[in-house]
Amino acid sequence: MMRMAIAGVAGFVLVFIESYIVMVFKQYETIEFGGMAPFVSVWSMNFFLVFSILTHIKFWYEEREAEREEEAAERDRFIS
Repeated sequence: MMRMAIAGVAGFVLVFIESYIVMVFKQYETIEFGGMAPFVSVWSMNFFLVFSILTHIKFWYEEREAEREEEAAERDRFIS
């Protein structure tokens, strides 16, 4: 649930960052998204990008913690 909330907000922020980059490179004054549907489609692509990155980070963190627990258990077994 937290990943979805973070991905929603970050996806929304990424829309504006991407728009700003396009405006700078192409020297535009404004950007017209062409309506609500194209804006939502760009937002949803950014949402799923951030969500997949956060999911990967979550799995990486859980695997790292499991390895640390195994190392601690092995160390404790060796010391005992």
